[in-house]
Amino acid sequence: MTAAEEKPPAGRPAEAASVPGPRAPQPVRAPQRTRIVLAEVSRTGNRADRTRSELAQQTRVGETLVQGLMRAQLSLALRLSLLVLIGLGGLPWLFAIAPSVGRVTVLGVNLPWLLLGVAAFPFLIVVGWAYVRLAERNEQDFVDLVQRPER
Repeated sequence: MTAAEEKPPAGRPAEAASVPGPRAPQPVRAPQRTRIVLAEVSRTGNRADRTRSELAQQTRVGETLVQGLMRAQLSLALRLSLLVLIGLGGLPWLFAIAPSVGRVTVLGVNLPWLLLGVAAFPFLIVVGWAYVRLAERNEQDFVDLVQRPER
């Protein structure tokens, strides 16, 4: 018997013991799978990131937030418009109801001319300044709401 015809030891296949050729290919290991759970993904970002994402993607939540800001701005505009309407629009009614007030003179000028011609402009400037200040506060409150970290 020759060396090639020898019997392999017990438990070994005959080809592995008798053929000295190249090694058999090793099985390729598949990469381990990573399991991603939606709840874990949503916890990774903070609330501000999710809210900014809602705004950027124009989802229902983002749309609702923007509508809330628009509603607050509209409410402010309507309230200050009502103030101007009552403040300036009420003066002609006052002069019509109480003509004696319309005949009062200050420094030689009738009171209606002073109130409607001169005092109206500072009044409108103050109302405009208040509107800008309060509108910016509404916007800042909105930004604070969007960027507020989750508790």
